[in-house]
Amino acid sequence: MTNPVSVSPANVNLVGLSRSDYRGAASTLCQGCGHNGIASQIVAALYEMNLIPENVVKFSGIGCSSKSPTYFLSRSFGFNGLHGRMPSLALGALAADTSLKGIGVSGDGDSASIGMGQFKHIIRRNVPMVYIVENNGVYGLTKGQFSATAEKGLTLKKQGVNQFLPVDICAEALVANATFVARSFAGDPRQLKELLKAAISHHGIAILDVISPCVTFHNQDNSIHSYTFGKEHEIPLHELSYVPAREDITVEDYEEGAPREVTLHDGSTIVLKKLDKDHDPTNRLQAAMVLEEARRKNELITGLIYINPDEPSFFDGYGLVEEPLNRLDDSRLRPGREALDQLNAMFM
Repeated sequence: MTNPVSVSPANVNLVGLSRSDYRGAASTLCQGCGHNGIASQIVAALYEMNLIPENVVKFSGIGCSSKSPTYFLSRSFGFNGLHGRMPSLALGALAADTSLKGIGVSGDGDSASIGMGQFKHIIRRNVPMVYIVENNGVYGLTKGQFSATAEKGLTLKKQGVNQFLPVDICAEALVANATFVARSFAGDPRQLKELLKAAISHHGIAILDVISPCVTFHNQDNSIHSYTFGKEHEIPLHELSYVPAREDITVEDYEEGAPREVTLHDGSTIVLKKLDKDHDPTNRLQAAMVLEEARRKNELITGLIYINPDEPSFFDGYGLVEEPLNRLDDSRLRPGREALDQLNAMFM
């Protein structure tokens, strides 16, 4: 008689879900594509934040990046729209149901070229959603043309030399008054996951520019969009650890370079270490200077570049009711005769 094999129960989070409940379909992107790494960290972040997939809605436009939502949150509703028009879809859907968390995935072509107008306007409206730009500096879906974020002087096979200055996604977001601006690198999963958690928790538009190497058309070692360049030149602004909002956790002041262990609400511990680089992400002018300095030095600056948690969101300004509009019946959506008479009287 053989001994029975003991099976350990699957690890579940605080809402009783396993990590597999946050996954999507098998990826059809190229093996090694940075977009796959981003999808993996979205899965990890939402699982650790205990969000229910059905309370999240996904949006995308056109491009390799816009295929990504298929590869995470298969239980969530998603909408793949027209090229560059993802922000309009997100605004309409989230206005109809403000209880949902919105995650939009776009690319450097989808947002920095055909969709630049919509990119700018959803930022200035401060629509509460996470807006991820999977930035690889190339049009991978149409076989490797330069995108608007490709650096000047870059040479690609069959495309020649790029003669135009690049669009900086973070700089564009900052001047458009985004209330959350961050940059990460697909090859830095820990930082990316923590930035995603912070973005999801932000009450307003959260722009996350992720350098995501294309291994097929654009992975030259000297390009800022390559794995090699990113790993050798990434300069984090600060160490990042996301702590959910509960009672404040405080530590006594300690010196730069000296590690300090801190116990979190769930009993786990993190080690804090002050870096020499002093960056205040609430200072908009300093954020602009950091981006300009990085551009001049050809550095890959990553981390939380700017945040303004106090700016009212688009929905705050319109005083929407707590119950989602798409769940109100006709009797509550249509004004009665008395209300119409009062409204008409105002124009007499």
